[in-house]
Amino acid sequence: VQLQASGGGLVQAGGSLRVTCTASRSLFSSHAVGWFRQAPGREREFVAAISRSGTTTNYADSVKGRFTISRDNAKNMVYLQMNSLKPEDTAVYYCASKRTILTVPPPYDGTEYTYWGQGTLVTVSS
Repeated sequence: VQLQASGGGLVQAGGSLRVTCTASRSLFSSHAVGWFRQAPGREREFVAAISRSGTTTNYADSVKGRFTISRDNAKNMVYLQMNSLKPEDTAVYYCASKRTILTVPPPYDGTEYTYWGQGTLVTVSS
C-alpha cells in the first residue's frame, strides 16, 4: 500500500484546512489509518486515528473538538478536517496505515503502523 498525504498549506489562526490521505490499493478498507505530525525540532506525535470501518476514532487531547477524522473506503481516502487551527498545529502531517481485523481499535502508537505517506506541510500563522 502506498499512501499520499495532500492538502496542506498556509492558513491563519482560527481557520480551517482539510488534509487527505489517498491509498493506492482497494484493500485499504482493511486498514486502520492514523494521522501523525512532526513540528521542527520536535518528535512525531499522534493526532488522530480511525478504524478500518470508520466506526471508531481516537484523537490526541490537543486536537479533540477541533479535528475530525473520517474515511471513504470507496475512494481509498481518509480525511482530517482541522478547524480552529492554532500556530502550535504547524507541522508536517503524515498518514499511516496498518492492516487490522475488524474489531481492533485504531492504534495511537506510530510504531504499530506499517505504511507511511510522505507528509504534507500545514503552517498556521498567528
